[in-house]
Amino acid sequence: MKLICIGRNYTDHIAELKNERPVEPVVFIKPDSAVLPKQQDFYIPEFSSDVHYEVEVLVKIKKVGKHISEEFAPTYYDEISLGIDFTARDLQSALKEKGLPWEKAKGFDGAAVIGKWLPKHKFEDLNNIDFDLKKNDEVVQAGNTSLMLWKIDEIISYVSRFFMLKKGDVIFTGTPAGVGKVSANDYLSGSLENEEIFTVKIK
Repeated sequence: MKLICIGRNYTDHIAELKNERPVEPVVFIKPDSAVLPKQQDFYIPEFSSDVHYEVEVLVKIKKVGKHISEEFAPTYYDEISLGIDFTARDLQSALKEKGLPWEKAKGFDGAAVIGKWLPKHKFEDLNNIDFDLKKNDEVVQAGNTSLMLWKIDEIISYVSRFFMLKKGDVIFTGTPAGVGKVSANDYLSGSLENEEIFTVKIK
């Protein structure tokens, strides 16, 4: 299993981090070891003092595919979820300044939260799904998939040009504005259409 992540897919998030709007999807990979085990707390790593949450809609690939056309992309997934792309922002900023890869800031152990999976037919329109993240019961991020620069099927088609997609691969589709720092004893919860999908305690 690999975790394929899309960066800069929401205009308001691009603006808040003062990034340049991309002309095509920004893609990076997290290793499978980045997945936070179910029911496990997230421990802030010792190498960072500025870890940020980034809530994202997730898609699970159900079969092998390469050079998938957007028209057939819907046949490659049946499940939708919500998760967190934890980012060591201080480390990422230092790496970006030197023009170096981001993997240490994005792919460290526990840096990927994957919530429970829901059948996609549960949603009337995958391009109009509300989702949010609460920190200590206060909404800190809220988004809708209609605001994505590249929609789910476009992402699958694009990514499959470069990487063969395999059963069990997970795509993180990008985060809206509102990312922020986590601290010890914070409690995070994420919801899709008002249904709680995951909870995480920060240590």
